[in-house]
Amino acid sequence: MNDPDAHLLIVDDDERIRGLLQKFLMRHGFLVTAARDAAHARRILAGLDFDMIVMDVMMPGEDGVSFTCDIRKTSTTPILLLTAKGETENRIEGLEAGADDYLAKPFEPKELLLRINAILRRMPEMEAVDTTPKVLHLGPVRYDIEHGRMWHGDELVRLTATESQLMRIFSKHVGVPVSRVQLVEDLGRDRGQAQERAVDVQITRLRRKIEMDPKQPRYMQTVRGAGYMLAPD
Repeated sequence: MNDPDAHLLIVDDDERIRGLLQKFLMRHGFLVTAARDAAHARRILAGLDFDMIVMDVMMPGEDGVSFTCDIRKTSTTPILLLTAKGETENRIEGLEAGADDYLAKPFEPKELLLRINAILRRMPEMEAVDTTPKVLHLGPVRYDIEHGRMWHGDELVRLTATESQLMRIFSKHVGVPVSRVQLVEDLGRDRGQAQERAVDVQITRLRRKIEMDPKQPRYMQTVRGAGYMLAPD
């Protein structure tokens, strides 16, 4: 079910596609603002907050992947990338840049709608966690389970929607390995090796925010043959 208050920003240089997406999503209850390129989107983002950004990768000037990287420096707004490139390497590039999901063109409008709703559903779930302890300590990093927030000392660590969802999942299974297949299911993704590889990318990004040495993880451990395990102090 769609969130009638969700405000989406569509960024696509193709006027026809931009208009079709805007009309389709508005018919399904979303508030929608459209931008013709990254520069236009920057001006809009300077004055408005959005619940999600749906952005084309191949645009003149600044492309969607570069723009996603820049957005992630200051914002955790969920980002869904659209592109004609459907190869695994291209999806990984988008995820590494900070995107929450990746949809290859051409796509069915219904699939776009399902993916948008799946991403938006992850956000409020962070507030519903009720478990003990309330805070997990990961060296100098601490994760507030109740509020879904991570801190490094006194500084708030920005987590994307997918990273927040992963932390919520691991917080429910502290000290217990969670398989890649289970993570894919809990994230609401379709099964398959490509999605399992995408989980690996998300874990790598999360380790950079948690670990002193991401290449030798202490807290977000790999358990051979079993998956990943969160091992707080």
